[in-house]
Amino acid sequence: MEKYIKILLIEDNPGDSYLIQEHLEEFANFSYELKIVETLDEALSVLKKQPFDVILLDLELPDSYGINTFLSIHNKNPLIPTIILTGLHDETIGSYAVKKGAYDFLVKGQTEGRLLECIIQCSLERKKRLSPIT
Repeated sequence: MEKYIKILLIEDNPGDSYLIQEHLEEFANFSYELKIVETLDEALSVLKKQPFDVILLDLELPDSYGINTFLSIHNKNPLIPTIILTGLHDETIGSYAVKKGAYDFLVKGQTEGRLLECIIQCSLERKKRLSPIT
């Protein structure tokens, strides 16, 4: 049985969440399970209870904003590849998050499904390469 990739989407905008879901449904060439939460607090709570393979993270949430959103997630979950979802005006923050440990960033509204699928796959492959051999 093929393993599902467990994806946590942290996004408070229903339109953006819907678009990510549509991209995954249309282009993902892997089996996945998608969990959507809308706040940083909810995300941190869910991450304590369930394992995820990858996190898609909006930096503008009702209870957190900017690089601190990423750092709050990453500092408690450094082994889970995190892909930043950013608005056009936040590209600099997206780049900075990558320097701080994010796997990549995508500009919302300018991302097509194949790119999202590729970045998820590449982040998981990179995690495998960087993980210590057990």
